[in-house]
Amino acid sequence: MTDGQGIAEADQDDELSGLLTGLGRAFGGALLFCLPMLMTMEMWELGFAMDRWRLLLLLLTSLPMLMFLSHYSGFEATWDWKEDLRDVAIAYGIGLVSSIVVLGVLAVIGPQMHASELIGKIVIHTIPGALGALLGRSQFGPNEDNEEKREQSYGSELGIMAAGALYLGLNVAPTEEMILIAFRMSSLQSLLLIGLSLLLMHGFVFASEFKGGSEVREDTRWWSEFMRFTVVGYAIALAISCYVLWTFGRLDGLSLSTSLYVLVVLSFPAAIGAAAARLIL
Repeated sequence: MTDGQGIAEADQDDELSGLLTGLGRAFGGALLFCLPMLMTMEMWELGFAMDRWRLLLLLLTSLPMLMFLSHYSGFEATWDWKEDLRDVAIAYGIGLVSSIVVLGVLAVIGPQMHASELIGKIVIHTIPGALGALLGRSQFGPNEDNEEKREQSYGSELGIMAAGALYLGLNVAPTEEMILIAFRMSSLQSLLLIGLSLLLMHGFVFASEFKGGSEVREDTRWWSEFMRFTVVGYAIALAISCYVLWTFGRLDGLSLSTSLYVLVVLSFPAAIGAAAARLIL
């Protein structure tokens, strides 16, 4: 064996090892994010009763978000949209396999089910599974080989906040507790929850010493960063929460005032997810 052949084989082994490591992180991320939803009764019911056009719309709207995440925090380094699209397809596949395996083992799905119900229960879990698969890189492994790509503009930071809001919002949006809490809260408590969300968001990113926390320049007034990131980030969390609640039919039949209460309740974890995402991704 020549030295050139040995080097080539070593490179192939490294590529295979890197691929397997990336896939392992992706499966781990899919399970970490999707497992609470896979074991939630409301998600099983939504897979059966949810309007199919809303489910299709959720599948389509998730594509640009996953493309964005693949570029900035995918489970392997990518450099153009074709590679991002490939990794998103892999992420969907991982989410699909993870959902089928776990739902099958938990006896949530089975061959006796009608095809529409079976597909609905699988697809509704595939989307968060794919999201978790792409986040597996930042959750379970370093990104030293991706530092250049992670240079972020203001727009990309807002995109990361949207992903974080979706990350946590999807976990709790299907549950009945969102509506139950909204019915119990008063107007004053809703306003206090909004204030608490803004306070925690701002403190999470700027006042903490967590790795990845943003540093405010000495010549920048605090209210400027508060408006640019915290307030805008909370607005993103509100928008994500509204879309998710509408998608899952949680706003159907509710009055405007009750819907606003439910929106404020879900925006609390969504806002925390948005703030935390800037530290993690």
